[in-house]
Amino acid sequence: MSSILSVLLQATNTADNYFPIGIQLIFATGFVATMIAVSALLGPKRKTKEKLENFTSGIESHGDARQPVAIKYFLVAILFVLFDVEVIFFYPYAINFRELGWEGFIAVLMFVAFFLIGFIYIIKKGALNWED
Repeated sequence: MSSILSVLLQATNTADNYFPIGIQLIFATGFVATMIAVSALLGPKRKTKEKLENFTSGIESHGDARQPVAIKYFLVAILFVLFDVEVIFFYPYAINFRELGWEGFIAVLMFVAFFLIGFIYIIKKGALNWED
């Protein structure tokens, strides 16, 4: 019995257990900082007009950046995030579906029903129509 107790006492988390992880983080941070500093010191420095311009994915810059953007872009982005987050809620059910039984299955069916009602509402309101 005392051997089991000694094994349990040795397995507890102490600061000594995290020391190697701390050392590794210090070395990794130091390595990254050193490589950035070396590349900044030794790398070529050729400032040309083209390099100093803002990067716009290869498209010529024109106009003002403060021009209004169609609300459809934001609406689609918010809807994507909303439905993407809803899909994440299926993961716990997929992991525990046997333990949840029929009660969990009915809860997931209700969740899917609410999900589909919301999707149908969005389509009927024309939130995804881009012909405007």
